[in-house]
Amino acid sequence: MNTRTYRVITPHETEFADPITFKKGATLEVGEESEGYQGWENWFFCATPGQEPGWVPGQIIERGEGSTGRALEDYTARELNVHRGEKVAGSRILNGWLWCERCDEPGTVGWVPLQNLEEIPE
Repeated sequence: MNTRTYRVITPHETEFADPITFKKGATLEVGEESEGYQGWENWFFCATPGQEPGWVPGQIIERGEGSTGRALEDYTARELNVHRGEKVAGSRILNGWLWCERCDEPGTVGWVPLQNLEEIPE
């Protein structure tokens, strides 16, 4: 996994207190596709038993008949609240979002919009 360091240039706070989280193989009810910001394409509003519905990247959904799907990998929609100037280590980009870990709080992880970050050259 290729991890890079980023500086937060625009703060981000989640609006979702209970993000959808599931394991590989979970059944999904696949709903509408996001019409959000440019660069945030291929997100689908999904539901799975025992969870609040939430946005899931299309790359990890195996589509079935109609609105059914199956998770191709473990996933959580947990977002990371970040403040301007903070440093994070980013390891995976999906549809305009970066999976990050706080540099000053190892183990604190979540998604941050890529547009809110600037990569720090090595």
